[in-house]
Amino acid sequence: MIKPVTPDAEFSIRELSLEFGVTPRTLRFYEQKGMIHPQRRGAARVYSASDRARVDLILRGKRVGFALDEIKEILDLEAIDRGGRERLEPAITRFEERIRVLQRQREDVDRAIAELQAGLEWMRERLEDREPPDEVKRRARAFEALAAARLEPWTGLPADQS
Repeated sequence: MIKPVTPDAEFSIRELSLEFGVTPRTLRFYEQKGMIHPQRRGAARVYSASDRARVDLILRGKRVGFALDEIKEILDLEAIDRGGRERLEPAITRFEERIRVLQRQREDVDRAIAELQAGLEWMRERLEDREPPDEVKRRARAFEALAAARLEPWTGLPADQS
């Protein structure tokens, strides 16, 4: 059972591992990298609500493609601020570039979802033995061309002969 998250909440390595679906070794690695800072009680690690929030941010950052060093930099914004202009300006540039990359990835994902939805709609129309609308046909042809182009390296056939 996961404890309610209050500012003074404490968690064991096992609790955080189970909650976030990571191994204890992963949490120890994040500690070694200086990304989380559990207290010690004897040999046991005791994680604070702040450590828990940091683990959540680390995993979220990884899901969107940030490297651990980039995530650490985000987590350490306070230290960047103390570093003055010479640390803030490069950090701002890196953050802006990462935002642009993520926006491009989001656009790619949105286009891929739209094409998959068109393909799905086309397949459902075929199952119902109805003639799909021209727009669905156009999007399905684009989906088929994309699929054929992606299969070409495996089949050895040009996209138009798959």
